Amino acid sequence: MTDNAPLRAHEHREHAEHAAKEGDMFISLVSITIAILAVIASVAGSLETIEVSQVITLSSEAVLRQDQATDAWSQYQANSIKKHVYDAAARLSSSASSALATLSKVQAAKQDEVRQRALLAEAERDHLMAASERHEVNHRWLAAAASIVEIAIAISTVAIITRRRTFWIAAMGLGVIGLAMLTGTYLL
Repeated sequence: MTDNAPLRAHEHREHAEHAAKEGDMFISLVSITIAILAVIASVAGSLETIEVSQVITLSSEAVLRQDQATDAWSQYQANSIKKHVYDAAARLSSSASSALATLSKVQAAKQDEVRQRALLAEAERDHLMAASERHEVNHRWLAAAASIVEIAIAISTVAIITRRRTFWIAAMGLGVIGLAMLTGTYLL
């Protein structure tokens, strides 16, 4: 959906209001339909914007969690190397083997702590990415709903120009489809 969709909907509504001043009941009904469709399009567009914002925010948070996990795994590897160095040194030096074995155990404990931190960051990343994907799906449905309702507004305008009920009925049908997509986005 483009950024000027509410403006286009407003313009269609103004054209319909102008036509409605002619006093024709059909024109009045179509004008009311256009006004209702404009509100639906506006709501869908606003919700679409919110969903896109959520996608961006959650994706950014997921990237930060991945960075935290990567840093933790790097620290885990450094602790692993230190542990192995202490283990090797303890095997080579009988006089300092007790102190070196203690240092090795400290590094092993640090490794476990860092490993848990890395796994937690990865779990948070996965959760954030799943939430971002759900918002992306919502965004797509809302964009489609807004587009369908905008098409319904345009067809309603054609109904006014041609004074044909078929166009008006088609526009209302599309409006119902758009509204169903809008509400279905949050019900499913």
